[in-house]
Amino acid sequence: MSTSSFQRIAVIGLGRFGMSLARRLASHGAEVIAIDSDERLIEEISVDVDLSVRLDSTDEAALRSQEVDRVDCVVVSIGENFEAALLTTVLCKRNLKVPHVICRAQTELHAMIFQQIGADEVIQPEQNAGDMLGRRLAHPRIRDYITLGEGFTVVEMLAPASFAGKSLRQIDLRNNYQVNLIAIRRIPTTAEATDENGGVVPAPDAGSGTKVATISVPGPNDLLEATDVLLLAGSETALASLPQR
Repeated sequence: MSTSSFQRIAVIGLGRFGMSLARRLASHGAEVIAIDSDERLIEEISVDVDLSVRLDSTDEAALRSQEVDRVDCVVVSIGENFEAALLTTVLCKRNLKVPHVICRAQTELHAMIFQQIGADEVIQPEQNAGDMLGRRLAHPRIRDYITLGEGFTVVEMLAPASFAGKSLRQIDLRNNYQVNLIAIRRIPTTAEATDENGGVVPAPDAGSGTKVATISVPGPNDLLEATDVLLLAGSETALASLPQR
């Protein structure tokens, strides 16, 4: 979600996910309307957003009274009452004509139903969190990742120790692992330390704090260092085949 596209956003349902989302959006400059049926939650979020209001989101007149029909995006994050989430979605999309409606789904079945009734986007935070934790535990050198399409991912990972001192030509990532190296993030070091995986990590510069990282487009003769962070693209299977040490 980008506040450059969505300047005025209504978050309906202030559970842990909705509360966190509303606060983050507001901190990034979006105009946020926070909606819930629980007065306690409305009071809790009131200091963080432009408008917080207690109402029944299945009441079209109540939504219109708070100008939900004029927002750029609605996020329906009602967690426990699936029927209310469905009706809210229909009202926002079909009756209020909100340009973009995002629904939080707890199961695959719920996600499918939201899509069928017209939701523009469906997210499953619990599943995504499980996927991220599983990936981090299985591949501890991976720091971040973005799924671009079915089976295709971009990952940011600490260079395997076995790659240190070797040129990209020698490693030959494309032929040996079927992955492509997009960029290298390199942090100059004044001393060396060892992380929990046996890799070398940058030490702080005693004079001015941690050294500033540089990002470069790699060439075939570039030598990798133990502290390099690699931005790699490939299939899930190919990326999983990379050395973990």
